[in-house]
Amino acid sequence: MSTSLIGAAVTRIDGPLKVTGAAPYAVDHPVENLAYGVGVASTIGNGRVTRVDASAAEKMSGVLAVLHHGNSLRLYRPGGPFEQESRAGESRPPFEDDTVYYYGQFVALVVANTFAQANAAAAAVKVEYAAEKPAVVLEEQDRAPGDPKQHYQRGNPEEAFAGAPVRIDYTYETPTETHNPMEMHGTIAVWNGDRLRLYETTQGVVNHRNVLSEMLGVPLDRIEVISPFCGAGFGGKLFPWPQSLLAAMAAKKVNRPVQVVVPRSLEFTTVGHRPRTQQRMRMGAQQDGTLVAIVQDVLQPTSKIDSFTENCTGVTRMLYSCPNVATTQEVVSLNIGTPTPMRGPGTTPGLYALDAAMDDLALKLNMDPLQLRLKNYAEKDESENLPFSGKHLKECYQVGAERFGWAKRNPAVGSMKSGNEILGWGMGTSTWHAGRGSATVRVRLGADGRVRTSSATQDIGTGMYTVFAIVVAQKLGIPIDRVDVALGDTALPPGPMSGGSTATASVLPAIDQATDKVTQLLFELATRTAGSPFEKADARTLALTNGRVHGQGQDPESGVPFEKLLQLRRVASLEAEAHTGGADETGKYSSHCFGAQFIEVAWDPGIARLRVTRSVTAIDAGRIISEKTARNQILGGVVWGISMGMFEETIYDPRNAKPINNNYADYLIPTNADIEQMECHFVQYPDLHLNEYGARGLGEIGLTGVASALTMAVYHATGIRVRRLPIRLENLMSGQQRSA
Repeated sequence: MSTSLIGAAVTRIDGPLKVTGAAPYAVDHPVENLAYGVGVASTIGNGRVTRVDASAAEKMSGVLAVLHHGNSLRLYRPGGPFEQESRAGESRPPFEDDTVYYYGQFVALVVANTFAQANAAAAAVKVEYAAEKPAVVLEEQDRAPGDPKQHYQRGNPEEAFAGAPVRIDYTYETPTETHNPMEMHGTIAVWNGDRLRLYETTQGVVNHRNVLSEMLGVPLDRIEVISPFCGAGFGGKLFPWPQSLLAAMAAKKVNRPVQVVVPRSLEFTTVGHRPRTQQRMRMGAQQDGTLVAIVQDVLQPTSKIDSFTENCTGVTRMLYSCPNVATTQEVVSLNIGTPTPMRGPGTTPGLYALDAAMDDLALKLNMDPLQLRLKNYAEKDESENLPFSGKHLKECYQVGAERFGWAKRNPAVGSMKSGNEILGWGMGTSTWHAGRGSATVRVRLGADGRVRTSSATQDIGTGMYTVFAIVVAQKLGIPIDRVDVALGDTALPPGPMSGGSTATASVLPAIDQATDKVTQLLFELATRTAGSPFEKADARTLALTNGRVHGQGQDPESGVPFEKLLQLRRVASLEAEAHTGGADETGKYSSHCFGAQFIEVAWDPGIARLRVTRSVTAIDAGRIISEKTARNQILGGVVWGISMGMFEETIYDPRNAKPINNNYADYLIPTNADIEQMECHFVQYPDLHLNEYGARGLGEIGLTGVASALTMAVYHATGIRVRRLPIRLENLMSGQQRSA
């Protein structure tokens, strides 16, 4: 093939299935004799269940069972290693006891022949409680002795801050945000004797299987998790949630397959969220803008069940050069569901506070925000004292600034106008850790001329099917439409989770090596097959080009298509498998993606209208494998950054800890009308320390840095410095920052 597929704008291979409705999501799989489970959720935020009266529900038409803590099967808590191997979203098994820890917690499950019957019966279940006042307001709760506290320090930051000639000291707040994927969490559980099959919406089929094995007490080899398509997850589907266990438990109880789907309202309570943060940032600098001290103190909530830390401080330790840095992070337990990773966990809110503080420092210094960042450019990761595996942030600043026209910015507040609107410009830095884990990939050459590649990873909408197809087609020199990709099934070779922007970097080496291995097997077959033009030749002298085997140095078109050699040998297929681990140079380098965000807003004070009119994003994510899906990921992240800055906030009723805007109508997110001109540019410098393709993941970085750029743009237009997200019109209309 003369044209390289790597880096090209390839249309995703799963696109036709999705746009025609043929892609099967979790609860789309046809299962015979399917029953339906509908949960009964707690209506208090703290207390105890004193009585479950299911008598009326059990008499209703089609009802098969009503499960609760008094009659359910025994489940176990996960005890495996933390993170990728075995981690649940909520470690407490459903119905473990009568305690209610948060509003919306499952306290019963009705199983019936139809969804309508189950839904009606669930409404008839009466639950009585001994309610207590829930802990909901972060500021009112004491730091319990057992709550974790992270601490980091280099140099003497308190002394350096006290002696700095220029200082800022502000608190920045981000609200509770809730994942809202189009496909809600759903499970179909099918028992066949002592074997369980789960059709699941998940970002990690292998982890999901491991957790269910532990919590159900069923051996790993008797559980299969299938998730060929996932209607987005954003981190909320990384780990199993109670509905998956409820489906498995109910299916066992009624001896029928059972489907359980989390309704939209409970997506705000039972399947994770990004916790609220309060971040006090103190910065000290010289008059020329050189940073001398950064002190960050973070406070965030977690649930009463699990301790989850939204690591906001990691980015502060490494992004900008500063000799004296201290960070602390405290966690307070509230009556809320357990938080979980949300796109860019930790870094997204942490970088908002860090970069907003840089903007406040730039304002105090009367210095251009971009120049301040360049002044404090870190040439190495000072938190680890390691060189970066690759850093081209300066190039991102340059490309972004040029494309945006930053040099034309008049720094005076309200000075840039377009008709009745006042324009505001802001910019920020983006970053996200570049990681790589283990993966196993299988590649099979078929006698029909098709190639199949497979792994138990998954495509959550990021384009993983297309990445597999691109790499295999490129290496074999065949059209991409001859490559079949199988993902999302634990029956396949184990693959990585789709989280942390690591999946692509993890599978690339395994795809590469598996393809090389099967190619070598093909060469051996060619030299050992009677009638082959390469019979008795040295396999080391052969090459594969455009899907044809030929002698090295010979015209590829004179070669033999690989399928002809398989047909000559009378074998249906050849296959090979490769397993690769983490990066070989882990510990030698600090690996991150970097980028720059430039935002323009327009403020019309006459009608109190604020809108984002332009954004330009420049990203250093190593070598881009699939340009179209990569751009899709970045622009989607920027939209979410706008959403974080201007729209999103989950609001709890302090009386019962209920999210009062737990629906699409009241939980605000951007629509197409809110998004105007967007540009994305990749500066493409391969990071060969991470993998042989030089590619890093980029699912999360597009979101980081947007919110701070947005608040700076709003200040530039209005003179109002908003430090608590989301930005509200009343902030701008009143001329005052919104108070708590």
